[in-house]
Amino acid sequence: MTSVALPTRMQEAFRYADLAALEALWPLPVQEIRVAAGETGASAVVLDGANDAAQDIVITLEDGAEYDLRLLNAGSAYGRIAVKVTLGKGAKFHLGAAQIAGGEQTAEIVTEVVHAQPDAVSSQVVRSVLGGKATGTYLGRVVVARGAIGTDGEQSIRAMLLDRTATANARPELEIYADDVKCAHGCAVGELDQQSLFYLAQRGLPPAEAKKLMLHAFIAEAFVGAADEESLTEAALKALDAVL
Repeated sequence: MTSVALPTRMQEAFRYADLAALEALWPLPVQEIRVAAGETGASAVVLDGANDAAQDIVITLEDGAEYDLRLLNAGSAYGRIAVKVTLGKGAKFHLGAAQIAGGEQTAEIVTEVVHAQPDAVSSQVVRSVLGGKATGTYLGRVVVARGAIGTDGEQSIRAMLLDRTATANARPELEIYADDVKCAHGCAVGELDQQSLFYLAQRGLPPAEAKKLMLHAFIAEAFVGAADEESLTEAALKALDAVL
């Protein structure tokens, strides 16, 4: 059996990884998903345990296939989820992901979405809430292959810092080799809006409750429209309450 070498920080996908934690988990388990032409699928991955955890997911969507993937990375230790998706002609892929970390935790989501054929659509919504000295990372690459005209790719990445000592690393990336495509990404890292907090306080909400309400709404954006939206949101809010 050929062993797979432990990655280094020279590799972009592992630039911010906790290599010591990864070494204990290496090699990582790989979940392979293939959706046949014209079929649909959906799944959710939740990392919310007390132990370090990491997983690779490889998804292949044939022509006209659709897939909805939801991720919750909110364990009390090191958590990493890497996703690679290849889209056929007219395929559709949606990712909704949330990361919640406090203390000295490290949470990572790494994605690579390859539009291999024309007219495919991908969208990614990633929301992170980070407190204490936690580090949250999103590295996302969208690749549009030559000839993949009509591609529509979108990334919406936002991170909220509860403390100035927390760190958010975010790098959405577009790699386009075709004309006549529509690709966009938005990325923002910040703190809760003080005017909104003041508005809620003026209407009688205690500061702690106002803060919690705004963060609940922020993190819930990752799970809108999911088949198991209610249970995913409930698990995310439980993890969020633990870091507040």
